[in-house]
Amino acid sequence: MIYTVECSFADPSSEAEWNDFYSLEKLPALISVAGFHTSQRFKALSRGCPVYLAIHTINGLDVLTGEEYRQKGGGNFARWQLNITDWHRNLYDDIGLAPAVRADELLALCASGPEPLVQMGLTPLAMQAVALEKFPARRWLARLPWRHAQFVETLEGVHLYTPMTDQLTSVRTVSPELEQ
Repeated sequence: MIYTVECSFADPSSEAEWNDFYSLEKLPALISVAGFHTSQRFKALSRGCPVYLAIHTINGLDVLTGEEYRQKGGGNFARWQLNITDWHRNLYDDIGLAPAVRADELLALCASGPEPLVQMGLTPLAMQAVALEKFPARRWLARLPWRHAQFVETLEGVHLYTPMTDQLTSVRTVSPELEQ
């Protein structure tokens, strides 16, 4: 399943430190939790959406309610909590492993349907929300080369994200897709 976490951060003076914490400490802690397979963090280039997005591939909702998740990753934002805004979590049905987005690519997310992404020649993956906030109820995601970004920015309902980290993978996850 695909677990997404979205938020913005309200304190510019500590935002760089928070980003270091999230990217360098939190993501590695999360990927060490049994049931987490991939984790990658993004920053929005588009307006009208939370600034930060993390996408994880996990086994299911039980991973997020387990003790190991609580100890290693879930809810350890106490120091930053006052500045985390526009926070949303969703669990989407299985699309396989979340695609790894390289530094020369962008992630496109659309909640209005796959058509804008298909028109760009992309093959979007369809996701249906099944737990947590369940909003938006459906989303489509696709990777695209940076050179196509200017065409997508004008499409209604499409949000673009640049990767902040490489995709982390669990040592327990063995897949030919990860070796690309």
